[in-house]
Formats: sequence, C-alpha cells, structure tokens
Amino acid sequence: MSTFNTIQNLAQAKMARLNSAGQWLPPLFLRLILFWEFWESGVEKFRGDNWFSHIKDNFPFPFNHIDTDISWFMATWGEMVFAVLLLLGLSTRFAAFSLIIITSVATAAVHWPADYASLSELWQGYAISDNGFGNFKLPLLFIVMLMPLLFNGGGKFSLDHLIANLLHANEYGRSQSDFISKGMALAIIGITLYFVMPSLGLAMMIVGLALAILDGFITPSA
Repeated sequence: MSTFNTIQNLAQAKMARLNSAGQWLPPLFLRLILFWEFWESGVEKFRGDNWFSHIKDNFPFPFNHIDTDISWFMATWGEMVFAVLLLLGLSTRFAAFSLIIITSVATAAVHWPADYASLSELWQGYAISDNGFGNFKLPLLFIVMLMPLLFNGGGKFSLDHLIANLLHANEYGRSQSDFISKGMALAIIGITLYFVMPSLGLAMMIVGLALAILDGFITPSA
C-alpha cells in the first residue's frame, strides 16, 4: 500500500508540474501557429485583388448585404490585426472570437458544400482538397484551435497575463461554473455554427440565453 501511495504521490507531483507548464506553453504554441496562418492569409489578401464580388451571394446574413470592398477590407485587416494580437497575447479572447467569426463566415462562403442530403455526405467535405462536397477541414481545425484561447485566454506567456498581474487580477485562479457559464459556452458555439447551420446555431444561442436568464431566478441575490 505504501508503494502504491508513493507512486501515486510521484505521479501527482509530475502532473502538477505539467499543469503549471500547461499554463505557459500550449497557449503560446497555439498563438504562434495561428498568428502565422492568419497573418499570411491577411497579407495575401492585402497584396492581391478583391475576389469577394464573385462569391457575395454565398456570404451568410448579414455579410451578404455588406459591400464587397468593405468586406474585403474587414477580412484583410481583421486577419492581420487580430493575428498580431494573438502573437502578443493582447486581448486574446476578443482576437480569438473575432477570428472565429471571420473563419466561420469564410467557411460558409467558400468551404461549405452547396447542398448535402445527410451528415455522412456533409462529412465528405472534411478534406483539404475540394472533391465536390466542400472543403472545410482546415477552417474547422482553425476554429477548434481558437476555442481554447477564447475560453482559457492566452496563457501566462502573454501581455494579458502581465497586465492582469500589474492590476493584481488573478486571471487563472478563479473560475465559476453556473448556468450563465454554460449558457455563454452554448451561445459561443451557436454563433459559430449559425453561419453554416443557421437553425442549429440560432437554437443553441436561444438555449444559451435561456440558461443565463434561468440562473437569475435560481441564484439568490446577495
């Protein structure tokens, strides 16, 4: 029994150190690779010609009502500016959320299949090359990589963490699980899905809002 306890204590000590390193390195790695991908995409648009006019009808609401020159400007500078914010770890959550929206709109306009009869047919679009069913693998991976930065922040190797320390705000020591937190999570996922699956995305946003309202009735006021 003592041997088992010793092994367990050693394992817990190692895990604790990995947990500590995990607040520094994984968010940094995500920020670095995502910075490069979005920066490269923004610079390519900046140096290239506006081709949004050819796909304007594919843009989801409300972006299909925005002039394509404005959309091109927003996409170009959004990708570059928010990429730099990710690199610095400054306003990381806002930058990650903004890039999720940009990526979701791009997925709907360019990478999502025009039609599909089943989920199995839709999933054929989970590919890097276009085989007639869409080509949404890469943007989906980007969105999944951005989600931890949105929910957990930029990590301890970031300007956000430095500013929090200067303001004596414990960014990583506090969390709160309630109906509002679950509602926020559902709403964020719903907003992401709205551009490619409007009905499902809207339903998730409504449920998320309902959970937040429900929390006000269940949680007693101080």
